[in-house]
Amino acid sequence: MAKKSKIAKSKKLIAQNDLIKKLGVKKANKISTRGVNRCKLTGRPKGYMRFFGLSRLTFRELASKGELPGVVKSSK
Repeated sequence: MAKKSKIAKSKKLIAQNDLIKKLGVKKANKISTRGVNRCKLTGRPKGYMRFFGLSRLTFRELASKGELPGVVKSSK
């Protein structure tokens, strides 16, 4: 499990980045390079799959249980 402070910091930076993009204002501080994508369930920063918003480990667990719609094994 990731530290709660790191998860909170990451969410805050991504929210700030979205706000800056929406307003169209450029800042000298490049926030977009510091935002870290994290798994929605575990908070893991590595092995993140952007399309699902999950880490590879969580994705594999949920896919094997059949909880992700439209995901099937490639080998039968």
